Amino acid sequence: MFSLYLECKQEEKDRLIAELWDRGSSGITESDVPAGTCALRAFFDDGESGALIREFAHWGARSEPELPRDWIAEARAKLVPVHVGARFFLVPEWCDDPTPPGRFRIEVNPGMAFGTGAHESTQLCIEALEHELKSGMTVLDVGTGSGILSTAARFLGAGQVIACDVDPVAIELAKQPLSFVGSVDAIRAHTIDLIVANISPEAIISLAPDLTRVLRPPGLAIVSGFETPEVADVQAALESAGGKVRSSRTKGSWAALVASI
Repeated sequence: MFSLYLECKQEEKDRLIAELWDRGSSGITESDVPAGTCALRAFFDDGESGALIREFAHWGARSEPELPRDWIAEARAKLVPVHVGARFFLVPEWCDDPTPPGRFRIEVNPGMAFGTGAHESTQLCIEALEHELKSGMTVLDVGTGSGILSTAARFLGAGQVIACDVDPVAIELAKQPLSFVGSVDAIRAHTIDLIVANISPEAIISLAPDLTRVLRPPGLAIVSGFETPEVADVQAALESAGGKVRSSRTKGSWAALVASI
């Protein structure tokens, strides 16, 4: 077994991870580096490291020998129950920890889709939902991943929750009693009261016109999945599409914006 260490820009991370999975990686970890960059270590059970080093030379790839690892056990050890916001208790599905009084329990299936509840951007979105969601609202969860934010919206009294994702893994994981569509452009204009989108900054910027199009005035959009240096670009895209950023939240290096139309 060996590992391949690489460094890339944040905007390259998702594509690079996908390429590493395609090359047969058995596990990928991310380590802390300066803002705007990302350090990845991809583990391989067998194969020839030299070819991979040459293929990924652009990212400074270098290899090291590794002992065999139990990825399932390691992943489970890192996921523990967590209190999020004022009203939620997020629990890995294999844990039987009792739900604290006054909190909603969400059992998390940490598959390949994004969304375990441990990430700061997910927590920021849940906290914003607690503050902004009113009973009976129609909510659109863009890039639903494992379905945590859709579930949180239902607990908070949403009248209807529409989950949106184009990833087949996410569609399989987000097995919730809610409506499901593939992409935002399938939603009619002015039919949504509140959008929550915990996705990449590039995706938010690209989708900004559709996000504002589907909102029914005075609709709200909660967006996250980006770090503080990227806030200005995301805000500019939302405002260019007709939105007005009215508040922001941060947790660690991550940020969330709430925009209205």
